[in-house]
Amino acid sequence: MVSKELLLEFMKEQAYKPMLNSELANVFDIKSEEMGYFIKLLDEMENEGAIIKTKKKRYAIPERMNLIVGRLQCSQKGFGFIIPDNTNYNDVFVPASDLNGAMHNDRVIARVINKTTNGRRAEGEIIRILYRANKEIVGTFESSKNFGFVVSDDKRINYDLYIPKSEVNGAKDGYKVVAEITRWPKARRNPEGKVIEVLGHKDEIGTDIVSIIRKYKLPEKFPKKALKEADSISQTVSEDEISLRRDLRDMNIVTIDGADAKDLDDAVSVEKLPNGNYKLGVFIADVTYYVKEGSALDKEAFKRGTSVYLVDRVIPMLPKKLSNGICSLNPGVDRLVMSVFMEIDKEGKVVNHEIFKGVIKTKERMTYTDVSDILEKKDPQLIKRYEYLVEDFKLMEELSMILSKRKYRRGSIDFDFPESKIILDDTGRPIEIKKAERRIANRIIEEFMIVCNETVAEHIYWLKLPFVYRVHETPDSQKIENFNKFIHNFGYHLKGVSEEIHPKALQDLLKKIEGKKEEHIVSTLMLRSLRQARYSPENLGHFGLASNYYCHFTSPIRRYPDLQIHRILREMLDEKLNHKRLSRLKGIVAESSDRSSERERIAVEAERETDDLKKAEYMSYHIGEEYDGIISSVVSFGMFVELENTVEGLVRISNLVDDYYIFDEENHLFRGERTNRIFRIGDEVRIRVSNVNLDQKEIDFVIV
Repeated sequence: MVSKELLLEFMKEQAYKPMLNSELANVFDIKSEEMGYFIKLLDEMENEGAIIKTKKKRYAIPERMNLIVGRLQCSQKGFGFIIPDNTNYNDVFVPASDLNGAMHNDRVIARVINKTTNGRRAEGEIIRILYRANKEIVGTFESSKNFGFVVSDDKRINYDLYIPKSEVNGAKDGYKVVAEITRWPKARRNPEGKVIEVLGHKDEIGTDIVSIIRKYKLPEKFPKKALKEADSISQTVSEDEISLRRDLRDMNIVTIDGADAKDLDDAVSVEKLPNGNYKLGVFIADVTYYVKEGSALDKEAFKRGTSVYLVDRVIPMLPKKLSNGICSLNPGVDRLVMSVFMEIDKEGKVVNHEIFKGVIKTKERMTYTDVSDILEKKDPQLIKRYEYLVEDFKLMEELSMILSKRKYRRGSIDFDFPESKIILDDTGRPIEIKKAERRIANRIIEEFMIVCNETVAEHIYWLKLPFVYRVHETPDSQKIENFNKFIHNFGYHLKGVSEEIHPKALQDLLKKIEGKKEEHIVSTLMLRSLRQARYSPENLGHFGLASNYYCHFTSPIRRYPDLQIHRILREMLDEKLNHKRLSRLKGIVAESSDRSSERERIAVEAERETDDLKKAEYMSYHIGEEYDGIISSVVSFGMFVELENTVEGLVRISNLVDDYYIFDEENHLFRGERTNRIFRIGDEVRIRVSNVNLDQKEIDFVIV
């Protein structure tokens, strides 16, 4: 029987003219009894947007008919962009008047009205919606006498949802609700819906975070089946299983994590060999021993894709019985692990490695702070307490420096952007915001996990097995060209922009700007010029790390790709990878890559939004206070200023009253028409907090 791939190949041929289903059936010699299946296949392909059926019932591929298939991304201002499925095409701009009822994140087909000219984007009009992404809306209920509206929390959803009086279901004015859409919007008509859950008044403590959880559809509860499976798993390791593994329980193995971490999925050991090389051991919780393929736990982990770390809670990928229990490498208890031993020479090169199943018993549950205090501050109490491990920690520091230098030599880009740590009181109110520390112990674990991930990825690559790689592709040449033009203002220039840029060129620039006034702004814009890292069944290398082989192997408790990789490694070690299994794995790794990339994006957005919310709430207690900050971004309507504590606020251009300021987009600055005063990205300014809008999570500053 004909396949989708074969049909697409045929339709892509230059000589192909749109055909009826009967004509296609003749070409592929479809018998009358197969016709039903064949038409169903064409319908499927049409619903996916792979092919188009014209008004005259002829089939063709969208590209040949001036059509684009992709995902719609709307802006708060009403217009949108289509991100095409076909990565060879650029985004297509869609004016608000041509959205024709499509909403943010919908999968759509658009007709291209104006082609790309003089650097301007192509323009399109949406002609069909293939998939509706927003079945439910989270927002604030506004009531009137005979009906109500839900104003979406997501400002990219540009419609208010009309709620008939009969469907209000107890919602009151100013309450956060979840509403289901019952009638989709049309060109000049708002969508209609019904309230299905009332979350609480928008000003009540806790309602804000719950609203974000609902908005991103983060699953708070595990299905009963998955919990039942977790409950049936023994919390101790069986002697039978220990006898089948390499016993490493006598080794000096420790975990080093944040003080509040409960899911400890990686442990390390290090020793110096007689030949002067280092033997690094990385031991990762053997989650796949407990989470079997196709089980309820596995299905739920795949669905979630990742643990989500919100400002006041964790939404885990696996139930606590596993994540904080039998899978967590807690001290003094037997735990099953996937182990990687690496022999590393003085240049930081892995000259030998071994991957195997082991059993460990970690000696201590160390924190980043304690290990850093031992190494940096020579803390006498801690040195006494961990006397038998101090030499190991010194060796770890030594090895991490060697690995870091090797990474630097090959061109790895290390963005040292400060992450924020938001401290809440018992009621969930933010009482302090500070930069998260990135000290020597954090760097040790970072280096050890990177070299381990590279070793595992390269091992599998040469075995040519299906795999989930972590990839970071070479940046778009146009974005790098624009970035190069911008840094020219500061007297810098990137080498090799005319050819394919090498990460070393960007790394050299970071070195030049270190400690300079423009460091923050140049590195921020550099980051924006790079592509997003993602998961892929193809090994495309990792540009940011300047690495040819990379994967995520070290966190299977909290990331599904790692879990999938462990499963492949386990089957490789158990010699279960026959031809049939390898063929099936190809489909599994492709699906896992797509799903994991998608879930990662959602998790990052949700985490960022809860951070922004608590930052806005924190600053609402400091209105009228003055701070020093750096201009982090310049846009047509104003400039964003970042404070020392990582909080960012907007200085609106309308509030700069000493002159009329002209926006220079290319050079990221405002220039006063009369005074010639310049506000440029990277400049230090003093601001006063003038206003906070908690609903919009927006903070307004004025220049002092």
